[in-house]
Amino acid sequence: MKKLFYTGAIGLILFEISNVYFIMPMPGSQELDSISLAYFLYKWRWVIRMVLLAMVIVGIAAAFRGRSKWMAGILLLLAAGVAYLFNFRMTADKMFLQPEAVVMALKSQNKLPGDRLVIGVEKNNEAKAYPIEFLAYHHQVRDSLGGQPIIVTYCSVCRTGRVFEPVVNGLPEQFRLVGMNHFNAMFEDATTKSWWRQVNGAAVAGSLKGAQLPEVESRQMTVEKWFELYPEGLVMQPDEAFIHTYDPHGNFEKGKSKGSLTRTDSLSWKAKSWVIGIATGQSSKAYDWNELVAKRVINDTIGEKFIVLALASDGSSFAAFERPADKVFTINDRDEFLADSTVYDFAGRNLSAPANQLKPIQASQEFTDQPPQKNLLTGKRRARRSINGFEDIVYNSVSGESGSYCPVPG
Repeated sequence: MKKLFYTGAIGLILFEISNVYFIMPMPGSQELDSISLAYFLYKWRWVIRMVLLAMVIVGIAAAFRGRSKWMAGILLLLAAGVAYLFNFRMTADKMFLQPEAVVMALKSQNKLPGDRLVIGVEKNNEAKAYPIEFLAYHHQVRDSLGGQPIIVTYCSVCRTGRVFEPVVNGLPEQFRLVGMNHFNAMFEDATTKSWWRQVNGAAVAGSLKGAQLPEVESRQMTVEKWFELYPEGLVMQPDEAFIHTYDPHGNFEKGKSKGSLTRTDSLSWKAKSWVIGIATGQSSKAYDWNELVAKRVINDTIGEKFIVLALASDGSSFAAFERPADKVFTINDRDEFLADSTVYDFAGRNLSAPANQLKPIQASQEFTDQPPQKNLLTGKRRARRSINGFEDIVYNSVSGESGSYCPVPG
């Protein structure tokens, strides 16, 4: 009977640790290909707990008889402490809370400095932007755009901002931050408890595995550039309840963070170097941030599409568009795109014929890559993959070096 108590108590300790270890950034956890095991432990957590707790109850009387009762007491207290810590302190949704209110402001009421970065969206003549300073902590902000619900997400470990429609099987859905998979934030839907990856909106575990959230086109730029392009646009303001959890100096977005997971490499094609990732159709490319800073404009092709990628004069805002095959674009000091005699603003609007606009392409600033994944059972490492599961292609005409960006298993 005594053995049942000790087996149950130690089992509870190991289980509660494992239940969090595989989905949080702990030493070695994010290099393991362990999503299936992690979801199994989570799905059956109450059954496993009840079995282990029953073993403790059956053997507790025997364990507290004799000289070793103090050891049994310590083990019981340790199990209770671990259960509390790993369920109420170290889970992702307890560490990173949702804003109590989403307050948007016009330019005249905005409190944020002009150089802060935002993730902006525009639809049906409504334009809203969400500061990375807030998103990096909250990981998701729920709002509406053009009469439709949206979820604005961000992962500071991958440096990826994505906006999705929180709609599953045609119905609105609620999501909570559940943890991390291969260094990328992961959410759980309230209905089926499936797990969804932040970087591409794909369900990776649960009954909806393989499903995809509809992505909403978004752009990253400074607050100043946002109001310049959208004078009637709105920008999210700080939630006073979390004012002390935000990054008041913008160190992360400026590449000055000192954290091992959120730091920035200033050189090109290192693990934490910045790239602009673009995926279109079945093709994807990563563009070296340092080269974009040097050139300001890059004319290229991705698959069968001709594209132009440009950096604004503020050195932070960027935009990508499809371009006619016979046109090569330049950019002037007013951040206007020039092609022959045609002039477009930084939002792709033709200044002479407003009805004619360049078609925007989703482009995201991201870290170059993360370690390849290691299979938990075989110990073999999987090759790096691009954000959409395609083999990586990189653009760097200066150095000719290659790399990958924000790899996520396909």
